[in-house]
Amino acid sequence: MEFLVASAIGVLTAAGLYMVMRLRTFPVILGVSLLTYAVNIFLFASGRLTPSAPPILSEATIYTDPLPQALVLTAIVISFGMTAVVVMIALGAYLGTDDDHVDDMPETEGEDAT
Repeated sequence: MEFLVASAIGVLTAAGLYMVMRLRTFPVILGVSLLTYAVNIFLFASGRLTPSAPPILSEATIYTDPLPQALVLTAIVISFGMTAVVVMIALGAYLGTDDDHVDDMPETEGEDAT
């Protein structure tokens, strides 16, 4: 079980980093979302993977730590809001320039890029 979760976190992180390094707006947004999912799964798994265990401290001898679950719920809400803001900024940039290319140093007309 732990190997499966660790593999999923690794694959999501690798795919997210690959997408973030693309030079188009939409893949960058998808990459950030994949990285967010990877972090959420990592936080959730840090509370010990215990199937069928209650998430509260009670008389049970086996329990799951409730703090990572609360952190993941908070991270889901924050990532949803962040994704909405980034999509609106990207849409505004696309409508303003008619191009979704992410470029560090845009070339101006009439200058050589040497």
